[in-house]
Amino acid sequence: MSLGSTAVAPPRPGVSPRRPGLAATSPFLRAAAGDRPDSVPVWFMRQAGRVLPEYRALRATTAMLDSCRNADMVTEITLQPVRRFRPDAAIFFSDIVLPLAAVGVDVDIVAGVGPVVAHPVRAPSDLDVLRPLEPGDVPYVSEAVASLVRELGQTPLIGFAGAPFTLASYLIEGGPSRSHTRTKALMYAEPALWHDLLGRLADITAAFLRVQVDAGADAIQLFDSWAGALSEDDYLRYVAPHSTRVLAAFADDGIPRIHFGVNTGELLGAMGAAGADVVGVDWRVPLDEAARRVGPGRAVQGNLDPAAVFAPSDVLAAKVRDVCRRGAAAPGHIFNFGHGVLPESDPGVLAHIVDLVHQF
Repeated sequence: MSLGSTAVAPPRPGVSPRRPGLAATSPFLRAAAGDRPDSVPVWFMRQAGRVLPEYRALRATTAMLDSCRNADMVTEITLQPVRRFRPDAAIFFSDIVLPLAAVGVDVDIVAGVGPVVAHPVRAPSDLDVLRPLEPGDVPYVSEAVASLVRELGQTPLIGFAGAPFTLASYLIEGGPSRSHTRTKALMYAEPALWHDLLGRLADITAAFLRVQVDAGADAIQLFDSWAGALSEDDYLRYVAPHSTRVLAAFADDGIPRIHFGVNTGELLGAMGAAGADVVGVDWRVPLDEAARRVGPGRAVQGNLDPAAVFAPSDVLAAKVRDVCRRGAAAPGHIFNFGHGVLPESDPGVLAHIVDLVHQF
């Protein structure tokens, strides 16, 4: 069942592909521009990685950050789910702390824990390590993106980076946190230090995305994992200006800008207003309600519960159809999970979801 006519609507200003011809042929780019392609486009956050046995085999003896620094490995890992699932977009394989490591932050990704920072931010002097990121700091990124653009053909490539607030949380807490107590304490007690920190992180993030865009990425996603820990007032005061700077850096590049956070139902309007063309939605808010909160003029992305892959096939199919129907309330809809693919997911089920979405 098609959601719209086959006519190709012109992209909104500032949202057009970097590769000639993709505007008319890519369902992903058309939906990001507020159009209705013949079928709902679909891709999965974290599709490039841990769910695939070929990924685990490739990464068996390579640390996470080392794999992100190997252009051949990045290319292969990014392509693996495209071969498997035939999604409508590829997501660049990387990690949100990679640009921090590239500028000299002592950070490692510990299995079963996540990013761990050796020297957390506690004082103004701790910011000295956060120098500007230069393209020469990440040559493997531009090399991998250029290789992927050649290999992907008519499949768009999404560039990827962590948002300033989420990076700040790791730097302040020293690692993952449930309460973000230290982060909020610094935010409230030392606003000058806070804004200095996020300003530097915004510059690093924008520079990291710039390398990907200049190498040929067709879209970008700014991933704010922990923004949902904030109230809307705190988000607007302490975070939105810095995310806005990142997204504004690509306003004239003619690429869709996706803005996603977890548990951000109360922040959807603010995250869209920060400069997004597409707002990612987790599974906690029905997509038609999310579209209302985001407001007119922006597409939505999401938002199947990642755990739905373990449901009986008829239940899964009903949930997929429900997301597609509710997504019709927005100017454009890109189907995705409401967060990343769970490691235990069956790759065959993911391929089946792609088929279900394309058949809708």
